[in-house]
Amino acid sequence: MDLQFKDTILNEVNERNGILCNQIGKLTGYLHISKLSRLHLYAIYYDKETTISFVYLTNNIELASEQETLLYTNRWQVELICIWIKQHLKIKSFYTENAVTIKIYCAIISYYLVAIIEKDLMIKRSTYEVLQVLGISLLDKTSILELFYNAEKK
Repeated sequence: MDLQFKDTILNEVNERNGILCNQIGKLTGYLHISKLSRLHLYAIYYDKETTISFVYLTNNIELASEQETLLYTNRWQVELICIWIKQHLKIKSFYTENAVTIKIYCAIISYYLVAIIEKDLMIKRSTYEVLQVLGISLLDKTSILELFYNAEKK
């Protein structure tokens, strides 16, 4: 797809950082009447490690193109972290930035505490399994050692 801009502002290109094209403008053509008529950042980034060029189009013009391309190229790592958090730390929804931060900190602290308990008690199960057992027996007065000792006997 050949992108065309009007009212284009050409920003500085930094080939050392892999930025081959860096411009801000309004899209023209078929979609120019819709929401796409606002300003967009168009950047081409060349990754030296993979020798692949990436083309980015975003409506976030506040960040520098180096930051924007870095965010998008590392996005999959962030996605993997979010998937892991939702699967293992039982955070189902995120509401506000502050709530997200608090939930993630609490979940990670809980996860590390369980990992420490698992190591100290020499429990031969994964941290995820230990979390599951502790979650089920949260209100039970049985000691943690007994929970896993009795489970391994069966």
